Amino acid sequence: MKPHCLLYLIGNFIFFPACGQQSLEKKLESLYLHTVPLIQPEQLEHWQQSGKQLVLLDIRSPEEYKVSHLMGAELIDYETFNPENIVHLSKSSTVVVYCSVGYRSERIGEKMNELGFQDVYNLYGGLFYWKNYGHPVVNSENQPTDSVHVYNRVWGKYLKKGIRVYD
Repeated sequence: MKPHCLLYLIGNFIFFPACGQQSLEKKLESLYLHTVPLIQPEQLEHWQQSGKQLVLLDIRSPEEYKVSHLMGAELIDYETFNPENIVHLSKSSTVVVYCSVGYRSERIGEKMNELGFQDVYNLYGGLFYWKNYGHPVVNSENQPTDSVHVYNRVWGKYLKKGIRVYD
């Protein structure tokens, strides 16, 4: 084999796999349509600490929610979403929707806007970003936990802080 061919092969094995790995920020930019305003975890934490009246909606599956969620969040399953699930909410409420990384929650946020909700935000980076920045989550007994359901192994790599839980 010629030396330049060997260098080409070595380069492919060393450099190209790294090109396939995206940071969470780049992945989010490719997923978000920016149809629902984003709220950063720090801003949400500030709102919570200031006593701002919020409705937190966890848009993941019941299995994901049981592992951990934001304190006070209500489960609204993405797979079975129906406008009847949210008729009890005031359309003027400040609502923050979230899921693992923000894709599913953006879709539900769009539907809420179509239904006339006026103040809906999507948590940037979802529960992964929230936990990666050291913010607390609770389990099904509302006890603090480090466990986070990571949806699957592909997405699990983006959780940097916490215990990854798979089905």
